[in-house]
Amino acid sequence: MGQDRTTDAFDDYASLLASSSITGRRLSRTELEPLREFGEEAAGGGSSLRSLIVQHIAEIRAAWPGLPGTPGDVLSAVQQTVEALCEGYERAQRFAVRQQEAARREFIDDLLYGRSDLGRLAERAERFGLQLSHAHAVAVAQGPAPYAEGDSVPRRIERAVIGRFGERRILLTTKEGLLICVAPGDQTDVLTYFARQAYAATDGGRTAIGRTHRGAGGVVHSYEEARSALDLAGRLELEEPVLHASNLLVYPVLTRDRQAMADLVRTTLGPLLAARGGPEPFLQTLTAYFDAGCVAAEAARRLALSVRALTYRLERIHQLTGSDPTDPRHRYTLQTAVIGARLLNWPDQKL
Repeated sequence: MGQDRTTDAFDDYASLLASSSITGRRLSRTELEPLREFGEEAAGGGSSLRSLIVQHIAEIRAAWPGLPGTPGDVLSAVQQTVEALCEGYERAQRFAVRQQEAARREFIDDLLYGRSDLGRLAERAERFGLQLSHAHAVAVAQGPAPYAEGDSVPRRIERAVIGRFGERRILLTTKEGLLICVAPGDQTDVLTYFARQAYAATDGGRTAIGRTHRGAGGVVHSYEEARSALDLAGRLELEEPVLHASNLLVYPVLTRDRQAMADLVRTTLGPLLAARGGPEPFLQTLTAYFDAGCVAAEAARRLALSVRALTYRLERIHQLTGSDPTDPRHRYTLQTAVIGARLLNWPDQKL
């Protein structure tokens, strides 16, 4: 903000103050608007609010001896002019923040969707603390409710992560209701800590961590892996609070040929549709049995059944499908079919 511009802007102070103090009336919005505009321009020019107010007070002190009216009337007019300057200054700051937020959101969308020129994206990334020429990994956290930028939960997690690791080229944001952390690929401690904080802040939410990949496209790849891992966890009813995409690679392989998997599910588990109560109790039984390492007592405990009741269900599955869950020769086929049923949302989704 140049000195000439400041002097011109304050030329009307004496007349404004005199007009107000002589009658005790409040200055009109029209009279105060030039001060708001000046405050807005000062903020845009890089002046601090402190320097703006100090200069304003100096101008008022110079004009005071010639002002009519009582000190109370003069101070009332002074208060109005100070408020107008601050209002204009804050208006400019809010506009700058909105612009920055819009630019940040646009960058995040381009980064996670991979829909921008990679060279240009790498340049923009520097503004937000990322070096896309390096490898990165992405963690995605899901809670009981969708979250947006500025909500209390994302802010709490961000304070905790930044407080622990500093800036360290970490990007924390939200996307489609999910909490997201992008960190350098060699700093897995950041993502682990983020997962812990997200679990605590979301009252038991789940976090998935994608694999480390290099380049701008690597961020997209890791993000998509983490999203897929969350989706798999929901379909397979996995209970782990932290999932690593690297440990779930077998599931995309199983569903790569969707038609073949659908055929396996229909052929192996289709007969369960004829059971009283439908196939769901038997699918739950098989899931618990396989998850328990095929130990009947542990599977019964997980299902809150007696061992006798569990054994009856396993025998019934054998009768209906022709495949015996307790026979190692049949076990792999049944387990793969059960996983396929969860992945394909069978029997709710017709195959």
